[in-house]
Amino acid sequence: MVEFGLKLEDNKIKKWSTHYLDYEGLKKLLKRCKAAMKAREDYLKKHPDAQNQALLNGSCISTQEANSNNDKNNNKPEQPVAPVGQPNEQTSLLKAGQAIPKNSSHVSLVSLNSNFNGTTTTMRRTFSLSNLFGGGDPAQQYADIVATCNARHETFNNALKLELEKVNTFYLQEFQDVSERFDYLEQSVVDAALAVQDGNGHNCAAGDDNVPSYVSTCIRSKNLRSSIMDWAARAKKKRNPSRRVSVVHVLGLVDDGSESEHEDGYEGHMELKEADSIRRSLVDLYRGLKLLSNYTVINYTGFVKIIKKHDKMLPEFKGQLAIFLDETVFHRNKPIELLINRMEKVYADWFCFGNIREAQSKMLPKQGDILEMDWTQLRLGYRLGMAAILTIWVCWDCVWGSVKDGNSTIGGREAFPVFRMSGCLILLHWFWGISVGYWTRYRVNYIYLFEFNPRLVRTPIMIFNDAVDETLVFLVLMLLYYKAGAHDIPNIAPPGFYALLLLLYTLKRLIFPLEVKKHLWLAIKETLFAPVTPVTFYHSYVGDVFTSMVKVFQDMVWTLCYFASGDFLLPTEDDSSSRNNWQQTIWYRNVIIPLVCLLPLWIRFAQCLRKYTDTGKRWPNLANATKYAMSQTVTLFGAFHPLYLMRENDKYVYDEDGELYEQSTAGFSLFQWFWLGLFLASSLYSYCWDIFMDWGLGKPEHGFLGPRLMFPRRSAYYQAMFIDLFLRSMWVLSLIPPNTGAQFEFPSYLHAVTAALELFRRTMWGFFRLEHEHKSNASGYRRVEFVPLHFSTEIEHKYKKDKERKGAAVLGEVGAVTVVVIAVCAYSITS
Repeated sequence: MVEFGLKLEDNKIKKWSTHYLDYEGLKKLLKRCKAAMKAREDYLKKHPDAQNQALLNGSCISTQEANSNNDKNNNKPEQPVAPVGQPNEQTSLLKAGQAIPKNSSHVSLVSLNSNFNGTTTTMRRTFSLSNLFGGGDPAQQYADIVATCNARHETFNNALKLELEKVNTFYLQEFQDVSERFDYLEQSVVDAALAVQDGNGHNCAAGDDNVPSYVSTCIRSKNLRSSIMDWAARAKKKRNPSRRVSVVHVLGLVDDGSESEHEDGYEGHMELKEADSIRRSLVDLYRGLKLLSNYTVINYTGFVKIIKKHDKMLPEFKGQLAIFLDETVFHRNKPIELLINRMEKVYADWFCFGNIREAQSKMLPKQGDILEMDWTQLRLGYRLGMAAILTIWVCWDCVWGSVKDGNSTIGGREAFPVFRMSGCLILLHWFWGISVGYWTRYRVNYIYLFEFNPRLVRTPIMIFNDAVDETLVFLVLMLLYYKAGAHDIPNIAPPGFYALLLLLYTLKRLIFPLEVKKHLWLAIKETLFAPVTPVTFYHSYVGDVFTSMVKVFQDMVWTLCYFASGDFLLPTEDDSSSRNNWQQTIWYRNVIIPLVCLLPLWIRFAQCLRKYTDTGKRWPNLANATKYAMSQTVTLFGAFHPLYLMRENDKYVYDEDGELYEQSTAGFSLFQWFWLGLFLASSLYSYCWDIFMDWGLGKPEHGFLGPRLMFPRRSAYYQAMFIDLFLRSMWVLSLIPPNTGAQFEFPSYLHAVTAALELFRRTMWGFFRLEHEHKSNASGYRRVEFVPLHFSTEIEHKYKKDKERKGAAVLGEVGAVTVVVIAVCAYSITS
């Protein structure tokens, strides 16, 4: 689990960086309090009677009494200091409409620490001198230690109150500023409406006789939305009832194609600039309000965490600090939500003909959020071109060319499962880059939800660069493997040697760079020990991905057995009976493969039970566990009794030599119908869980979608629901017997296609799963419900070590590849 301090640094807005809570400073003060408490406990172990003697002598008071006295002193009537966030001299200015000074000073934690260090240093000197000369009274020494504890805890309390006041005051300032600017913008549009000329060429003004009565009434009511929309509706009827009219058309800010009041080109250009200015102003205010919402969420989370640490380290004072946080107003997100909704409605009315979804998509996302322009994109582009050419070459030589010549395709080659396994892992890497790009594009804060270390997060362009390099190596080794088996290249090594190279390269990419991959492997280890280790959201996500990688895991087991048996060293012409005979053994077919199929489902089942144990909530944990229990039952039946081998007078049955032969059919048995019904029930249960629980959709009052959607197109949600249902129905392909299409190695390719489609379905599932978790904390993995949106904070973090590749290096690489290609082509032509 990444430290919250890194999350705080990653979510800071550069221009507001000095107004966030000093989380690290509060932690240092809290550690000093804990050290003082520990020193008191250690001293009491050596001098058990010191506390009673000190209390009898009246030389000290307990920490609880000191805390209560501090509270009484803080609440003296002669010191009218209002609680943080309650109406006082500053907040009254807000209500009066006056601005709070932007440079209002607060006592820093540095000054508190320096003053506190001087006091405690004097205490320690006195205590050490008394010990040195042996004249110290244990009661007095204990009283000094208690005084130190009380002083440190009081310093922490004061520092926490100052930080709360700092954050709360800044929030009130910024919210007032945004609200006033938005009100001013609305009033400016009203003024523009009053300045629109009527049909006789007179300017409309408040109280003017030329102003239509409905316009004057609406404007006097100060209800901008009703006035503008009413005016727009009437103007629409006057001009063209069949045409949609937006507010900027009504105000004369955009040329609508009719007879324009401003025929001059310069004046029309200025009108468009004015409309763009209004649009940009609204977008800037909206983005600023979203950033302010992030500011409140991250600071509130920090205060909750520091108070929880305080209660855990100092149980004597448990529950005493939460009241300070409750008295603040910055964490009450309702005013911001109301203003955000109001801005979205106004923008939709003015520029999107009342379409809220269109307004939301236009006001927040930026086109450059996924890929920032730099030279690495040129590198990615030409390597993608190389990968595309190699893909066409591989398909022609390894598939279509072989079919034309009557030979077996690469799907019929012995080591094809090795390439299938590696290809699926590379495809999963591509899908991860796409997922990161989409989450970044639409502000889903995956870094916060997954608790990633922001120092090690890779951008989408970096992930794509790694994936395209892996793809190039994969395609080259696949081509060499096929050419070596067909004797089209010199027989330097057995064909299986190229499969071994691919395995070693895959292992290297899975492990290195170790600094980046370490977090993934730690998560995998904790996921595998799900019943023992606590479950986080990232662990559950990894477990769900594992359930979609069953076919990949089967190929991994096959690959390990293939290389462990030494079969990869045998030439392709060797048809000895001992070749791959391990595939027919009981331990492989009836033990390892069923366990591999069950393990991912068992992991998720165990995670649900652990979540139920930790939270005590039957719903949704036990219901989710039931889903995986049903899937395990179906998997067990399917592994030991494939449907196409289970008919009474089976059409396909094994003979004594393990070969399949055809036989007459007499229909399904009762057991087979039960298994088929269980399979259907499990698939529908899983599909409904995806829609209603994992994605938070299916609500009739919202068109069978959710209340607030982060992705702009509603149609994308309906398409995803249909695709998820279709891909979950791909289990029917398991009804196809293994020998069907053997001439074209159909089962081998079918295995690869179904594995790839399932990885695609899981990637699509991840888009909406994280969106739902971002919005609602549906699974209860976080203490704080709100999650800050994912923004580029413009802070140059110290942990950003990856530098952009310089143009000269990229151009040099492109030039070198070009020279090599030209040389190879020239040699092929001349030889």
